[in-house]
Amino acid sequence: MKILVTGGASGLGAAIVTLLAAQDGNFVYFTYAGSLAAAKEMEATHPNTKAIFCNFSQPASVSGLLAQLAAMDIDVLVNNANTKMHKSHFYKTGADVFLKSFEQNIIPALQITQEAIKLFRKKKFGKIINILSSAIINKPPAGWSEYVANKAYLLAMSKAWATEGIKFNITSNSISPAFMETNFTSDTDERIVEQMKEEHPLKKLLTTGEVAASVLYFVNASQQINGTNLIINAGADLA
Repeated sequence: MKILVTGGASGLGAAIVTLLAAQDGNFVYFTYAGSLAAAKEMEATHPNTKAIFCNFSQPASVSGLLAQLAAMDIDVLVNNANTKMHKSHFYKTGADVFLKSFEQNIIPALQITQEAIKLFRKKKFGKIINILSSAIINKPPAGWSEYVANKAYLLAMSKAWATEGIKFNITSNSISPAFMETNFTSDTDERIVEQMKEEHPLKKLLTTGEVAASVLYFVNASQQINGTNLIINAGADLA
């Protein structure tokens, strides 16, 4: 399959690209913004990958990616990219923060997904896989309102894509992983990380490899699997 993974040069994205590229018959396109060296290393290690610069905070950069999508002829889109999380209590967060975050995280994902769906409708086949967060389940962490709201919005959109797309053999599923130690969460206090490990049902945090394996599952799954949200948190919070 031909697959596009946004934000695929580091962290969870890199784990997803690495695993998908290891499967026979796959060609994986992935975007990067500030990880040029890592992107080049990925291409060198896996000849069946291609790095594409796309900075979600630059509309022209997103437009450049959109212009290339038709030529990629992808079968699967993995919406993974996310800019840095703004951590602050809701009452301290200005409206401009929410607007900027929506413009930089949600709008690009919507634009890319729209273009992908156009391709999928012509092919009568396609898979959309959205990386969300288990923070949208039950009680969200304090100070994560901007991030959680964005992920909840994408979950709602994923359901809409699933409903509208299935008649064209297009599925849309989501994955909501718990906290992982990556560059995205590197500013988390070590004491909090240790507390999370201690309170975790398995006494260990989720790994990027475990989440990547679930992405691979959806890539290979029957089109009967549609509109689902796979929560990966060892049952700590049940929907």
